[in-house]
Amino acid sequence: MENNNFNINDEDFIIGKGFKLQEVETPKKRKKVNKKSSVLGNIIWIGSIFLIAIVIAVSIIYPFSDFFGIGFGRGKDVQMDIPYGSSTATIAQKLEETGAVKLPMLFRVYSKLKGYESKYKYGLYSFNTEAGYDRLAEMLMYDGAKAESVPVTIPEGTGINDYTHIVNGEEKTIKGIATILEEKGICSKKDFLYALGEIEFDTDLLKNCNVGKTYYSLEGYLFPDTYDFYAYDSLECAKIVVEKMIAQTEAKITPDMYKRAKEMGYSMNEILTLASIIQMESGQNTEEMANVAAVFYNRLDSKDFNTLGSSPTCYYGESFRKDDGRYNTYEIKGIPPGPLCSPGLDAIKAALYPAGDMDGIYYFVTDKDGQFYYSQTGNEHTAIIDKLQNEDNWVYETFE
Repeated sequence: MENNNFNINDEDFIIGKGFKLQEVETPKKRKKVNKKSSVLGNIIWIGSIFLIAIVIAVSIIYPFSDFFGIGFGRGKDVQMDIPYGSSTATIAQKLEETGAVKLPMLFRVYSKLKGYESKYKYGLYSFNTEAGYDRLAEMLMYDGAKAESVPVTIPEGTGINDYTHIVNGEEKTIKGIATILEEKGICSKKDFLYALGEIEFDTDLLKNCNVGKTYYSLEGYLFPDTYDFYAYDSLECAKIVVEKMIAQTEAKITPDMYKRAKEMGYSMNEILTLASIIQMESGQNTEEMANVAAVFYNRLDSKDFNTLGSSPTCYYGESFRKDDGRYNTYEIKGIPPGPLCSPGLDAIKAALYPAGDMDGIYYFVTDKDGQFYYSQTGNEHTAIIDKLQNEDNWVYETFE
């Protein structure tokens, strides 16, 4: 038997030699879709599109409505005064204040493109806020009522009406704001009194007015000062006067004053009422106002005094034909329902910050030179009056 030599090695008998096991990849698991996240994402996406659509719509509709004077609180009859030399920017701002224009820059661009900038006139304007740019421009070029600007001084302590009282036997009449305006040719008394009733009591200041409980709701809220008013003898002028005087009061009464009044436990109406009494009692003697204020606060805080006992509160009420005595502090308790005149800033500050060294002082009287005498008791007060009478130096008032 033939022997064949195959050259077999031991390694040839190793099981698995030459074979490779291919690693099979395990299929990855699919992530679960969060349906809630998907829905939320869609909502955000749709909301974004909707918001963009609104922005685009508003950016078109708002300027469109402004140009044509449509909607957005329009429809009111208003008055506006344009001072001599006013720029288009100033005019646009005033139109915005009336509510006729919501986008003053757009009105300025319109005016420039139309070539109207140098054609707008100063004067008084009465119009409806739905006018639209074309009508407003036409009005500003042709409809202004030209009027002379007249300086008018309203002294501290001036009321809306005249009031009369008798001092040392002599009758004295204090002219009211209505009379002063009529004498200056600004407007008639009738128009001024009518304009007082046209004001909306919607500002922080005017919300304090004791509407319905006072003879004039705006008494004391028209700031005494020197103004430049148009002398056009019209209702429009009367309305502008009232608005300017109220705006001046609002500018003078600061947030700190409101805060101080609240700390004292008084409303701003009560502070202005006390300030008006202080003004009328002190006249122009500003140095004594804080002392006078302290005397009245002492009386308000005392159990021994039922009333303030201020003489000006008597003749103020008597200036009205059907006076029912609601202001008479010899009869009523506490503070009257509203101011008796327009107090100045010094009187208002005195009402807010009375003198701190007047404890126990409940009386005061003045002599013919305006000097004040203070006392603690009624007997001391009477003794001072007797002395002044003997010296023919007493100031006394009588009422009818």
